Amino acid sequence: MNTNKLSMVLAFATITLTGCRKDDYIIPEEEEILPPQTVTTVEGFYLLNEGNMNMNKASLDYYDYATGSYRRNVYGEANPGATLGLGDVGNDIGIYGNKLYAVINNSNKVEVMDVKTNKRLQVIDVKNARYITFAKGNAYVSAYDGEAQLGDNSPNGFIAEIDTLSLDIKRSVKVGRQPEEMAVVGDKLYVANSGGYSPPNYERTVSVIDLKSFTKTKDIDVAINLNRLKADDYGDLYVSSRGDYYQTPSKLFVIDTKTDSVKKSFDLATSNFTIVRDTAYIIGSEFSYETFDWKINYSLIDVKNETLLVDSFLPQSVIDAIKTPYGIAVDPVSQNIYVTDAGDYVSPGTLYCIDKNGDIKFQVTTGDIPAHLAFKVTTTTQQ
Repeated sequence: MNTNKLSMVLAFATITLTGCRKDDYIIPEEEEILPPQTVTTVEGFYLLNEGNMNMNKASLDYYDYATGSYRRNVYGEANPGATLGLGDVGNDIGIYGNKLYAVINNSNKVEVMDVKTNKRLQVIDVKNARYITFAKGNAYVSAYDGEAQLGDNSPNGFIAEIDTLSLDIKRSVKVGRQPEEMAVVGDKLYVANSGGYSPPNYERTVSVIDLKSFTKTKDIDVAINLNRLKADDYGDLYVSSRGDYYQTPSKLFVIDTKTDSVKKSFDLATSNFTIVRDTAYIIGSEFSYETFDWKINYSLIDVKNETLLVDSFLPQSVIDAIKTPYGIAVDPVSQNIYVTDAGDYVSPGTLYCIDKNGDIKFQVTTGDIPAHLAFKVTTTTQQ
């Protein structure tokens, strides 16, 4: 869950704390038939719905390209013994080999499932886990290492290294306060530190971890309140700053991993983005406490030439329909774009599919706060 949603979450605190469900039950699976897609190396995708804090409403959907079947709540159907369902606040998802990993933030765990059957293989305890990435037979999970609390007294976060065969935590390393997204480039892992719960004393660094020794080698000074971080194919990292929601705006920065230094920035609000081939697809959803209003943008960057493109990647009809832009993913083969709308944060959201020509292929109702997608690809890897 993003820190700029904190005030909205607190507004529902009374409801959620008094309404924690004592009689949790398995939410039944639902199926809807959508237009099928051409199956390439990509067979479909999983969508992780965050759900509201303290309500154990994280859920998992699956869209099958060949049949067009969109199945909601596939986790509960596959794991009837999990009486609390998938858990509390689904914060990230990833597929590596034959396993599906769901990071469940407020439940302090990573759920590991079989990617074909969705059946639980193991639960890995990680305190206040945030995001996950993979490299060379390992999964890397960022974590806050304690309850998120306002002020400077929160402990530094850490990165846990998990063996994807044994599913054991092998090593961990301390980074900055409230670490968020990560990316691996060569033998280095980069993590964006936010310090998002200690305004105005935010963190402002990207930590660099040597994967061989699993030690932090340096911190790269970037900007306050960092969040999203993605690598391109040219040795650069793109990292977003959420700003302070007052005078300091959200921006996007480019880090050269050869020198581990910032080489460029874009005055572009960036709440979420993905990089596919030579293009960064950016959602800007920036809130201001001065105006109590949101500024929204949908932007494209040519990452090869590091230039901002003029075209939006959404048709105007979708831009007009979306209330709260949230998740973004792009099929690496077809280049179909998937964008989610979190709506009012307490009701089922919407997933839109737009092809690379800007035409709407479908829209479908999801779980609450649809957020994170992972494409299921043909693989022979068994890790």
